[in-house]
Amino acid sequence: MNHIIFYFPQDEKLAKKIAKKLNLDLADAIFRRFPDEETYVQINTNVENKNVILICSLKHPDMKLLPIIFFAETVRALGAKSIGLVAPYLAYLRQDTQFKPGEAVNSKIFGTLLSRYIDWLITIDSHLHRHASLSEVYSIPAYNLHTANLIATWIEGNVDQPVLIGPDEESKQWVTGVAKHANIPYILLQKIRHGDREVEISVPQVAKYKKCTPVLVDDIISTARTMIETVRHLNNSGMRPTICIGVHAIFVNSSYQDLLKENIEQVVTCNTIQHPTNKIDVSELLAEQIMKI
Repeated sequence: MNHIIFYFPQDEKLAKKIAKKLNLDLADAIFRRFPDEETYVQINTNVENKNVILICSLKHPDMKLLPIIFFAETVRALGAKSIGLVAPYLAYLRQDTQFKPGEAVNSKIFGTLLSRYIDWLITIDSHLHRHASLSEVYSIPAYNLHTANLIATWIEGNVDQPVLIGPDEESKQWVTGVAKHANIPYILLQKIRHGDREVEISVPQVAKYKKCTPVLVDDIISTARTMIETVRHLNNSGMRPTICIGVHAIFVNSSYQDLLKENIEQVVTCNTIQHPTNKIDVSELLAEQIMKI
């Protein structure tokens, strides 16, 4: 493979796993900020005639967008044949329509901007809701991979008598995907959002699942309010302690600690964003897709 892998510092662990699976060396670049917060990028590996891959999970995307642009323009000027971005977590997909007059439709603006600088994109379980696919947002080849089988395999190997719980309609695509792979029953709840940090969850009808272990599955754990409210309802219903599974471990501020205060068994996430809860590895999934490009 005439490929070379660069990575943001926060993604070093995942980058090393991918590079090992592809039998590639990791390239050297410096990403840092000057004291006045301006971005500095330096490429220290020869990229001439190489297919360059940058691994960068887009938690805190505003801090990473300019470095990505500076990186892409620099390696292209240094003779790179192509530039691909592996963003296991892809930001700016929630605001996919104008809910109120005057709002920016961030998903399309961000997608248009990023498409100018990279040649292809790989991500995992992007938060598509009103968009049917990433092709509606990005003008470059964009591959949206799925973790349902990885999550299902983890549940099969670690959970006794599981029943999947989806906290809202938006979680349906992940819950039903996992349920299908592992042949597990599932329940979908309803969520009413009163603000960024205030949610109301419907009371689940779980009488016939009292002896099961509830496994709460969602794509993104950010403020954790949805999971916390759902766990409280499940606890009040007399079920076993809940296992909380999220694909992307954003966990803003004290949200992880807040979730741990509830009566839960454990929190499990994929390593799309580095976090202590990472137990499901996506490196093979990403490496297989890279080999197809």
